[in-house]
Amino acid sequence: MIAGTRKFVEGPEDAPMMRRVEDASLVIEQCYSAGVTAALLYAPNLTPGFFDLSTREAGEILQKLRTYRIRIAVVCIPGTVRVSTMFNEMAIEESRGGWFRLFESAEAARAWLSG
Repeated sequence: MIAGTRKFVEGPEDAPMMRRVEDASLVIEQCYSAGVTAALLYAPNLTPGFFDLSTREAGEILQKLRTYRIRIAVVCIPGTVRVSTMFNEMAIEESRGGWFRLFESAEAARAWLSG
């Protein structure tokens, strides 16, 4: 769904969207259909292994979205998802590129995507 007048699509707060890495194409399709290049996703929208770097799912998904020039903000409320030891370091490094960032609230994510 397109969130108000902001130019990004937004996933449902509590439903899966990506069950496999290949499902990142669904986000790309939604963005292109809406004429936007950004998406706000919630932790439950991502693959089961996204927050575990050993699965390589996060890297593959983020690379695919970056290839199609899709910015992604992920809302991940602290304590709701188990993350691997190195995930936070990867997230910090990825955020420097401006294509991906983690947020604790949807409001902060929306503000980043709108900026």
